[in-house]
Amino acid sequence: MDLLDSIMSKMDKPPIVNDKQKKMLKEQQKAVEEARNKERERLNQFRKHIEQRITRFIQNVSLMKKKFEPMDRVARNIVRDVADIAGLTTYAFGTEDVDRHVMVFKKEYPLTEEELDAYKNGEEWDPEKAKETAFLKEKQQQEDKARAEELKKKPGSSKFIEKYERLVGKETGKESARILEVNKQFGFVRSELKKDKRTIEETLADIRAKKMKKEQEGVDEDETNEWGGSSTSAGPSTGKGSSSEAI
Repeated sequence: MDLLDSIMSKMDKPPIVNDKQKKMLKEQQKAVEEARNKERERLNQFRKHIEQRITRFIQNVSLMKKKFEPMDRVARNIVRDVADIAGLTTYAFGTEDVDRHVMVFKKEYPLTEEELDAYKNGEEWDPEKAKETAFLKEKQQQEDKARAEELKKKPGSSKFIEKYERLVGKETGKESARILEVNKQFGFVRSELKKDKRTIEETLADIRAKKMKKEQEGVDEDETNEWGGSSTSAGPSTGKGSSSEAI
């Protein structure tokens, strides 16, 4: 006996199935197969029922859309498959395992994004309310367009007025905007706010006059110093003359 034979001899042998157990297994397999056949038959009957409902919906010219009751995933797939074959548009809305359902629409139905959004949000579609909402939306767009055109014409003034209306009120905001509007460039000051209101020509003339005055004062000072020196030197000579004459 080699090593493999010794290992095989120590292993547990497969359980022996008797006739009773074999019969039970066959019955279980038969029950499973019967359950599958019943489920298959139920789905076939359900499909036929959905086909009849879809057919009645298509034949009814007054109906453009149809909402089915909440279903599980398998049933919804059957509904959508039948509707697709019939040339309809399908959408599923709602929460899974709660109220998930299928809606079918005829191709000629003018389905809008607003209506789809309403269904997605779990709301009922109201055409009158939708018209009112669309009218308000269009009106708002026109107002925004007119406001944009106004901003293009007067971008600076409108921005300043808008800013100060929010801060300090409408009338005060307009006045503040008018005051600050002129200072659009750095260093620009209105003439009435300047301390020195002379023109450039007047300023240059004053500078030249001051310069000439200063130069004239310098000349007069030099002449005064020169005359003062002459008188001082003449004094002693006069004194000497007097002395010689006295002698």
